[in-house]
Amino acid sequence: MADFFDALEQKHIDFIMAQQMFFVATAPKKGRINLSPKGLDCFRILSPTEVAYLDYTGSGNETAAHLLDDDGRITIMFNSFTRNALIMRLYGRGTAHGPDTARFKDLMAMFEDALGIRQIFTIKIDNLQTSCGYGVPIYDLIEERKTLTKWTEKKGEQGIKDYVEAENRISIDGLPTGK
Repeated sequence: MADFFDALEQKHIDFIMAQQMFFVATAPKKGRINLSPKGLDCFRILSPTEVAYLDYTGSGNETAAHLLDDDGRITIMFNSFTRNALIMRLYGRGTAHGPDTARFKDLMAMFEDALGIRQIFTIKIDNLQTSCGYGVPIYDLIEERKTLTKWTEKKGEQGIKDYVEAENRISIDGLPTGK
């Protein structure tokens, strides 16, 4: 059965901190729905009603574009891949904070600096839902991929800036990303 909560409780925080990945979903007023998997050590809990995640340069910047185009709606989903089945969705409103903002600088104190960081998203939680997850298979994490780190190191700081300028300013639906 699904249960709804107004804020994160300690049992929810413990569950989130045990997960190796999560998923982010957003949608513009018109256009494609975006669903992105996220790994690495990039998620932080700021309070029972606010969370943040570090966003690295990637092939697109759909989340930022969707948050600007719509009313900021965003869903974060955590899913247990262990024997203890559980799915948790955080529903809320998101904001992108670029490296030139004071909020980004404050939030970066919670993360390890790395080449290729594009922005930090914060999400004000409206509510959250837990559900069983009984139909989800059990998986084992082997290791984090090294591909993103190698790609950013090969590009270098200026190469990443050039890439963001060329590839991350407009969404696949032609929406501005705020970059």
